Amino acid sequence: MPKTERYQNRVELLQGTLDLLVLQTLLWGPQHGYGITQAIRMNSGEALEVETGSLYPALHRLEKQKWISSEWQLSGNKQRVKIYKLTAVGKKQLASERSRWEKLLEAMSGVLNPVTPRTPE
Repeated sequence: MPKTERYQNRVELLQGTLDLLVLQTLLWGPQHGYGITQAIRMNSGEALEVETGSLYPALHRLEKQKWISSEWQLSGNKQRVKIYKLTAVGKKQLASERSRWEKLLEAMSGVLNPVTPRTPE
């Protein structure tokens, strides 16, 4: 399958959504950057693809806000990798972001699937 077809159905991430996805992924456990991208890709049914050019600025931003922390470790194949983990402050932020996201989903659902459509008079 040509690359353009393969990526045609991928969803572009809204600004701010990437932070939520990264925080959620790190809630499952510490991870390096590539692992974060793979977890997002796999758990989204391969609909979401996080590019390196988006991920690392987001990780730096989240670390600056103290929502995540990082440390260098040696991987199984003896390469240095930076491992990111969620902080206590990050867990609180994740809860807040999830609440806002759920409200947005509810609002969108109300417009897309109204019980009784309303129109202006």
